Amino acid sequence: MVHPESVAEQSASPGPSPRIWPVVLAACAGQFLVVLDVSVVNVALPSMRTDLGLSAVGLQWVLSAYAIAFAGFMPLGGRAADLFGRKRMFLLGLGLFIVASVVGGLAQEGRQLVAGRAAQGLGAAILAPATLTIVTSAVPAGPARTRVIGTWTAVGAAGGAAGGLVGGVLVDLSWRWVLLINVPVGVLILAGASLWLRESRTATGRRLDLPGAVLVTGGLAAVAYGVVQTEEAGWGAAETCVPLLGGLALLGVFLAVEARATAPLVPLRVFRSRAVSAANVAIMLCGSASFSTWFFMTVYAQNILGYTPLQAGLALVPSSVSVIVGSKLAPRLMPATGARNLAVIGAVVAAAGFGWQSTMTADGTFLGIILGPGILMMTGIGLLSTPLATLATSSAAPGEAGLVSGLVNTSRTMGGALGLAVLATVAAARTGGVTSPRALTEGYALVFRTGAGVLLAAALFMLFCLPKPERAPVPAPAA
Repeated sequence: MVHPESVAEQSASPGPSPRIWPVVLAACAGQFLVVLDVSVVNVALPSMRTDLGLSAVGLQWVLSAYAIAFAGFMPLGGRAADLFGRKRMFLLGLGLFIVASVVGGLAQEGRQLVAGRAAQGLGAAILAPATLTIVTSAVPAGPARTRVIGTWTAVGAAGGAAGGLVGGVLVDLSWRWVLLINVPVGVLILAGASLWLRESRTATGRRLDLPGAVLVTGGLAAVAYGVVQTEEAGWGAAETCVPLLGGLALLGVFLAVEARATAPLVPLRVFRSRAVSAANVAIMLCGSASFSTWFFMTVYAQNILGYTPLQAGLALVPSSVSVIVGSKLAPRLMPATGARNLAVIGAVVAAAGFGWQSTMTADGTFLGIILGPGILMMTGIGLLSTPLATLATSSAAPGEAGLVSGLVNTSRTMGGALGLAVLATVAAARTGGVTSPRALTEGYALVFRTGAGVLLAAALFMLFCLPKPERAPVPAPAA
């Protein structure tokens, strides 16, 4: 069996056939859309709060409802793609995503908005695993596939990074357009996917583990809710402990059910692969830090530096470009460094950027507090994403490609959802309820110091737990 690291270390091979690129374009466009909606609402949160009368916790759930539904149901979406067909699930997920965007965009109260965001997350959970599986199935294993995964990673990273800019432009019209813009864009992607994608499936049978999906999603939601409650009630209060313990219990039941189920949502055997298990843990750790970056940078720019939504979005453009550059550089660097080593380097670079960002002050400048740290943070995140995705998916059996692809997205988004809840609590604990610019800035700074620590811990974990690179055999001299 080919070692996951050696996939990136083979000699150069021809790139994908030109006929493959429309398939890659459709899949990447779908991934861009669902990742964009993780972050696009950040700059719209103040307008949403004013219009719908949302509380601070309600605002956080506008983000968390999407992320938790996205993460919790993604293994189900990945399994469905293997069973029922990648194209079918891509179209179904995108259709649901478009309808949910209409519901959220037309919401008249906070509960309707949160419900629309949760439904968007469900659509994204069906769609996203199919995108990576479509991409990896379109190109044989080897450097060409690594380059295509790099493109998929870069597009997804660009979706998260572009959220601030796109949201800033749209909020000038209305916060509702932050969600409603998905309708025309989604319809275009739907049309392209219908024409370019071909149906494929690799698994047999017609069973889906719906109870498993409900258990893992309910557990994640309860844990996230408990963490959010600490901002108001503290860690020892019943309002915090009950959902936290209940959520952990649901996750424990989920593992017990999966161990006994004949057709489990997540066959626990996939984690016997060191590459799959360690890469997903690393993705979760890095996602817990990087997901919150856009949120805290956006609120810092608007609440402390006085930027308008559009100015805040424009200020983050260099960071958006940096994550794309890092993701596109990664496939070129992997043959020389190996996937594990490049992921470690990326985490250390990102941690340095987080440390720099933690020096922010209430009177900070664009060049010193937003531009420099942002470029460093996002270049590092871009560098580590492609090797981790390659490691996590290269050992998948053909019938479990969608499942393992779903786990990559689940780990990233689950880490992000829980990371945002924890880091928001860290910021609130530091400010102690004081809302002066100096106090808020100190809270945000502590968030980035904490993120730097998480990334350094992730780097050490990857160094010792990811598979070591295997040197490619030296070819025999020509006769």
